[in-house]
Amino acid sequence: MKNKSYIGISFIVLIFGIWTVKEIKARYFTKSELIEIGSAPSFSLTNQENKTISDKDLKGKVYVVEFFFSTCPTICPKMNQNMLAIEKQFISNDDFGIVSITINPDNDTVEVLKDHAAHLGVTSKNWHFLTGDKDYIYEIANKGFNLYASVNNKAKGGFEHSGFFALIDRNGNIRCRKDEFGNPILYYDGIEQTGVDAIKEDIKLLLEE
Repeated sequence: MKNKSYIGISFIVLIFGIWTVKEIKARYFTKSELIEIGSAPSFSLTNQENKTISDKDLKGKVYVVEFFFSTCPTICPKMNQNMLAIEKQFISNDDFGIVSITINPDNDTVEVLKDHAAHLGVTSKNWHFLTGDKDYIYEIANKGFNLYASVNNKAKGGFEHSGFFALIDRNGNIRCRKDEFGNPILYYDGIEQTGVDAIKEDIKLLLEE
């Protein structure tokens, strides 16, 4: 009788263990790990190949958005280099894209952006350097993505802007992870390596959804 009791208890423990593992996987390894913080704004701009690119063209892709300008003497070169590292990791995945929107379209024409992409060594056909109407771009940056961009003649280069990257999922939603306190980080640091490592991990999660 004791042996049968032990077998019964062992069976119950086994079933409980399987259920526990499933619960842990469901809780920590599903898309709920990344928070949805709102829809990315609609946009329609011109890329370095003189093609109109809109948010609709990126539907179904996971993509990263940054705001920059080609003559930036401060944070943009670092952001561009970090974006290059992201490009290299996911270049073979056609479901991933990058959107770099200039905040100085008066200078950053289609031709300038094409030269800038070539200078950086960009090879992905899914990395779009976008230009267009300045007021329209600032509306997208400040009100659409809530990523700060402004003209400032006292700043180096004449402009100020956020150094963050926005991560967009296949459905056009801005997504992010939580910090150590359980709060959404909203955007990813595009300058520090910790932010780049984090967004690489989370791009992978979104591509697997």
